[in-house]
Order: sequence, then C-alpha cells, then structure tokens
Amino acid sequence: MKRKTAIILSIIWVILAIGIFAGFYLHKSSTNKNALTPAKYTYRVVEIFPHDTSAFTQGLEFYDGYLYESTGLNGSSSLRKVELETGKVVQRYDIPQKYFGEGITIWQDKIIQSTWRSHIGFIYDRDTFKPIGEFHYSTEGWGLTHDRGKIIMSDGTSTLHFLDPNSLREIGSVNVFDDTGSVKYLNELEYIDGKIYANIWRTYKIAIIEPKTGQVVSYIDLTGILPDSVRTGYEDVLNGIAYDKIRGRLFVTGKKWGNMFGIELKQVK
Repeated sequence: MKRKTAIILSIIWVILAIGIFAGFYLHKSSTNKNALTPAKYTYRVVEIFPHDTSAFTQGLEFYDGYLYESTGLNGSSSLRKVELETGKVVQRYDIPQKYFGEGITIWQDKIIQSTWRSHIGFIYDRDTFKPIGEFHYSTEGWGLTHDRGKIIMSDGTSTLHFLDPNSLREIGSVNVFDDTGSVKYLNELEYIDGKIYANIWRTYKIAIIEPKTGQVVSYIDLTGILPDSVRTGYEDVLNGIAYDKIRGRLFVTGKKWGNMFGIELKQVK
C-alpha cells in the first residue's frame, strides 16, 4: 500500500513539474512571439573629441554646454564637469575610496549619482558639486537617467527601476525584452525623445527601449567605432551615452577611451 501511494505521489509530482515547465515555456514563447523584431542601426562618426584616458566612464550627461561624467573604480571614482571640445576637466569631486561610482543624471538643480554594490547613492548641488544628501536601494546601482517625471535606474539585469525624483524610492519597474527574450546587462542610460537608450555591458550594442512596455524597438551596432590605430591597450568596454537636446547631437564613449564620438544613426535596411 505504501509503495502504491509513493508511486502515485511521484506521478503527481512529475505531472506538476511538466505543467509548470510547459506553462513557463508557453508564456516565454508567447512573449517572444508578440514582440516586434527590433530595427537595426549602424552609425557614422561626425565629430571626434578628446576624452581623459584615466576616466573609467560609468555615467555621462550633456547639460548647458558641458559634459557631466561619473567615473568608477574604488579610489578613482569621481564626479566631473568636462569641456566637450577639449576634454578638459573643469570641475571635479572625488568620492570616498570605499565607493565605486556608477551612473549619474541631472535633476533640476541636483546631480544624482549611484554606486555599484554599496546600495547607496549620492545627491549633489549641480553648480558646486557639494554633497547634499544620499539615498538607498536594495539592488546594485548601474546607470541613471530620467524622463522629466521619474528617475530611471539599471542594475545590470534586464530590469529598469523607476524612482520618485524627490524621495528616490522605487515606484515601479519594467523588464526589458526583445523578440528572443529578456535583455540583460543594461548599463549606462540616456533618455532621448521618449525612449531609453541603454549600453549593453561588454558589447558594442545600444538598445533603444520603449519605457512603458520594456520592449527593445531598435539596436545600434557600434562595432569598430574605436579604431585599432588609436587603442592604447588599456581601454575597457563601450559605456557612455549623452545627448545634446538643443542641437540634436548624440555622443558615445567608453571606459578609459581616448575619444568621445559624435555620431549620426543610419538604419540598416
């Protein structure tokens, strides 16, 4: 009797496991089936600017004629104001050695900066770089941007977190996906014309994301943008997107790259 009961229970567990797996597979297939195939873009370099090769770029934003940059690595993390044309750092604040600087975004008269694994972010006065506050989060901190209504933060996964711009507490999130499934390793962010642009870590790809649904509507392939002829051997991955709203200019760079590139996008037919 006990043997018969055990066999019946085993059969039930197998049926349940098959049902759970099938449900997950069908849900994923349905999601992918309904997702549009992202458009593909390549690029044309239209401007080249110098960039500090010591800057392990983690966050980038263009504001009022200057680049604002957050750099990483423990002991080298900083917040910077940079002249675009010369690459000269005209203002700088070094954060304590125990913190690894990550993304930044400018919100009104403040600069908001995340850190990697410390679960803490910092708030600065935009003009003086004086620290005026901090906030906390449970995930890792990667990229930051905003859509004029909320702060948007990546954490290295496929999830984008939405934060209240005043309390900096999480008020929502969205999972990012394309026609093949979830898109992971979302890194530095920029909000441009209603879409979120996200570097995908360790690739030359930028995903263009619809914020309401999380769907990737386009990919930009920047393969070859840093020519072998200018490499020093110390460069790290592509990471840095900034947008000049006034003149419609798009800038990209990478960690320890010697150049900042102004690019135009060209759709691949």
